[in-house]
Amino acid sequence: MRILITNDDGISAPGLAVMQGIAEALAGPKGEVWTVAPAFEQSGVAHKISYTHPMMVSKLGPQRFAAEGSPADCVLAGLHDVLKDQRVDLILSGVNQGNNSAENALYSGTLGGAMEGALQGIPSFALSQYLGPENYQSDDPFEAAGQHGAEVIRKVLAAQPKDSGDYRLFYNVNFPPCPAHAVRGMRITTQGFRRNTKFSTEPHFAPSGRKFLWIKGGDQQIHTEPGSDAHANLDGYVSVTPMRADLTAHDMLDVLKGIE
Repeated sequence: MRILITNDDGISAPGLAVMQGIAEALAGPKGEVWTVAPAFEQSGVAHKISYTHPMMVSKLGPQRFAAEGSPADCVLAGLHDVLKDQRVDLILSGVNQGNNSAENALYSGTLGGAMEGALQGIPSFALSQYLGPENYQSDDPFEAAGQHGAEVIRKVLAAQPKDSGDYRLFYNVNFPPCPAHAVRGMRITTQGFRRNTKFSTEPHFAPSGRKFLWIKGGDQQIHTEPGSDAHANLDGYVSVTPMRADLTAHDMLDVLKGIE
């Protein structure tokens, strides 16, 4: 198995090293793991691609490259330049430092990498490690992802039916904010929504008097609806949410037919 890995926290992020271990366990001794990751942090860029300017791709070592672009750019660079004319069997994006459950998924560069993999027709997973009081300051905050990641992916791949649709499946996997031994299992979930909290801005002033805005996230310890991702995570479960890039609100098609 040949696996391409990327992330949005950057080529030097600790979560990428965790993903390397997960990918090596999946690839096996005869497999290959290739890395094409952003040269600099690209958190929050979603599915951005850099089609208005070129990017430089630098080889850092055997099967390891850094690209001056987004996670989706890195997938494109990996498939169409670094591994051109070679088959890639699986794309893994992450492991993100922090959850991409609920509405976070819409902003996530980690998911952007997996989404691009799916659009290229390759099975793809985005992996993220939820942080909370039980693991945020631990020696290894990625322990749950590192110990359970390969098993979760194997189970999903074994159960996944052949997918030949226009918008292929990709998977948003979030590991709970607890040590590996405290993980209670895995749940297949919907994407949740954290009520009464949202992203916002916080102003700060430079010594020159100019105002700058920092983006602030909402409270991440709020449960979403039962059966959804953040609810499962905060209850100690790994959440696996199957997704597609089709943004159509299918439930509204018949409702709106009358205005044609």
